[in-house]
Amino acid sequence: MNAALDLALIDTAIRLLTIGGQLMIIAVLLVSRTRRDLKFSLLGVLISAMAYLINSSSILAPPLPWRYPIDFLSVSTTVWAWIFAHQLFERRIAKPLFVAIPALLILLWVIAFSSSNWHWLTFYAIRFLSLGLVIHLIIIALTGRADDLIEKRRRIRTFLPIFVGLQVGAVLSYELFFGATDNDPGISAINAMLILLLVIGAGMAVLTAEEDLFSKPAADPQQARPLLNLSPSETVLHDKLIAAMDEGSFRTPSLTIAILAAQLDTPEHRLRALINKQLGHRNFSSFLNGYRITEAKEKLADRTMVDLPILTIAMDLGYGSLAPFNRAFRSETGQTPSDFRKSAIDQN
Repeated sequence: MNAALDLALIDTAIRLLTIGGQLMIIAVLLVSRTRRDLKFSLLGVLISAMAYLINSSSILAPPLPWRYPIDFLSVSTTVWAWIFAHQLFERRIAKPLFVAIPALLILLWVIAFSSSNWHWLTFYAIRFLSLGLVIHLIIIALTGRADDLIEKRRRIRTFLPIFVGLQVGAVLSYELFFGATDNDPGISAINAMLILLLVIGAGMAVLTAEEDLFSKPAADPQQARPLLNLSPSETVLHDKLIAAMDEGSFRTPSLTIAILAAQLDTPEHRLRALINKQLGHRNFSSFLNGYRITEAKEKLADRTMVDLPILTIAMDLGYGSLAPFNRAFRSETGQTPSDFRKSAIDQN
């Protein structure tokens, strides 16, 4: 009995320490120059995580009716983390998903508290939904790492899946098989310690973040960040890079920065730093699309190529299919390739 009480007190102390750290991060975040969408989603993660720490504690959990809003914020933690991952890694969330996932979570939570007969079903449904979001978050972090040019964000892509998998994935899996973690003081204390480690890591990331990590991407990197003073070795590499692009290397199918670095006979990290810090691109695909879309617009506006299929143009430029070309073209011009062609031909 005394051992269980001691564990419960240790668990509570860790949770209070973690909440204090979260409040500190929130204070720093509120006065920071972090872009608005990222700040909003990170605040959501921190506040909902604090609610989880309170709600899942045998000592801190508030009585009804105060427990209702705390419980809802608690179960929304993974949704906020999922949104935050999209914002941090500059991935667009499909509008149907952005609406459907929060709506589904709200529906399940309302059913859970309005009908005890369905409590077991909603308990598992919410946790399976959360586990799916965590898995998707990890996929987003890992699959975009090769394209990411911001070194600090690349490190986050490496460590975020490990910590999120250890903490959120492990807790959700435990709850699916054994029930809530607050039923076992030892497991609850371990859970609180893992959250504390996550908060420490998040705090270090926020407090030491470089401006380009959390800043808003420039609409035109070339104009927003002109070339800085290059060292002799950077000048040589820059000239080799531009020459390769002028010769059409950007048309190579499935071109990655590793392949391009090998072609230029330079270390990948040097090429990544040049394209990011000197040319102002945050992702390698953005750098490539600058060349590819420019040539696409020339071909689409050329009357002699009016019958050339758009798919052929996309494939000739190195795209594996029509869909990524359409997305890149619309992002760059605000128009579909077919609409751009029609407008350009009509004006000539």
